[in-house]
Amino acid sequence: MNPSLIRGLYALVDTAWLQPAALADATGAAIRGGARLVQYRDKDASPGERAERARAVFRVCRQLGAVFIVNDDVDLADELMAHGVHLGEHDATVAVARARLGPLAIVGASCYDSVVNAQRAADAGASYLAFGAFFPTRTKSVTREAHPVLLRKAKAFGLPLVAIGGITPENAPELIVAGADAIAVAGGLYQGADVDAAARAYSLLFER
Repeated sequence: MNPSLIRGLYALVDTAWLQPAALADATGAAIRGGARLVQYRDKDASPGERAERARAVFRVCRQLGAVFIVNDDVDLADELMAHGVHLGEHDATVAVARARLGPLAIVGASCYDSVVNAQRAADAGASYLAFGAFFPTRTKSVTREAHPVLLRKAKAFGLPLVAIGGITPENAPELIVAGADAIAVAGGLYQGADVDAAARAYSLLFER
């Protein structure tokens, strides 16, 4: 995995914010606005629906040249031959995902507010380490609050770092300065009418 792939805006295409019929269009708009990575998140669909929707999102990613990551589901990532998978603490382990998807797959790990979690994920072969939530978010209930110092400490692991949770164009620079290589965003992209413009506002932060 090329670490430079994990940089910039990481768009979370999440059915908590988007109707299924809007997933492909929203994905395209986010990529055109500068998103380099896309993660498909769908907690409620049946396996068949989830696979169908994921294929539609992946199709747009292929067409527009973005990296496609499946949230939580190693089996689906394998079935679709996605670029990788993102895992939380209640999902398959990093080691299991790496063994299933191979050495070139991107395997991201949620580390929440813990450097210890990050160490374990790094040792198991994670491709990137995600921390958050840094700010209040409507996407999911927040039980653990991350702080920018985590990003500074996690630089020691030598892996790309992803910040997540309530990130806006206004508060993102603090996290980028602290060491975030990418910022993962859902609500900040989709709560307005213009996804392309919202994505551009985030993406420009990495060009300054």
